Amino acid sequence: MTGLVIIGAGGFARETAQAVRDAGGFELLGHLDDNAALHGTEVDGVPVLGGCDLVHRLPAARAVVCVGNPRDYAARARLVRRLALPADRYATVIHPTASVARSSRVGPGSVLLAHCALTAAVRVGAHVAVMPQVVLTHDDVVEDFATLASGVRLGGGARLERGAYVGSGALVREGTTVGAWSLIGMGSAVLGDVPPGEVWVGSPARRLRAADAPALDELAVPTVGGPLT
Repeated sequence: MTGLVIIGAGGFARETAQAVRDAGGFELLGHLDDNAALHGTEVDGVPVLGGCDLVHRLPAARAVVCVGNPRDYAARARLVRRLALPADRYATVIHPTASVARSSRVGPGSVLLAHCALTAAVRVGAHVAVMPQVVLTHDDVVEDFATLASGVRLGGGARLERGAYVGSGALVREGTTVGAWSLIGMGSAVLGDVPPGEVWVGSPARRLRAADAPALDELAVPTVGGPLT
């Protein structure tokens, strides 16, 4: 069985570890985290083996990067860039209760947690975090490094651009685009396109302010290849 390391040891990483155990298919070797205080300890019974760069000394293991939070949702992109692993080193983790249509596809390094649904021809890029009970309907596109918190619902043909963060329980209207590295507040209802690098909240969602510096910095980072199609 192929070994797997989870990079990060916070909440999302712990949830991913449980999904790996439930799904089988990988031998869960442990967490890697740059917090030295965690090294040699266990998190929910899973050992923390050392810092993130230890992944380079485990060439036979696959990896998944599970870091980031609403205060710094660009952390996953920075860490993937720092580690510079080839795409084939990254695993895709899908909880066994998730429903993924055969016409949909999910990229390397992405995680789909319990009771997600991808209904038809949904395209999910690399290093995307999809939390429990998210529903992605026909023809939705979710680009690399996006985060969908629990209970998010996207109408048909919606698009989340690179690094977009959609908070818990938010709704995104069909055919609507949320711009790169923008953040949608929890419980918001997005009825129109959201520009890149902004924070929108409310029902209907309105612009609150510009995104924080880590997200805005990512807008200036060149990307490899074009947008997901």
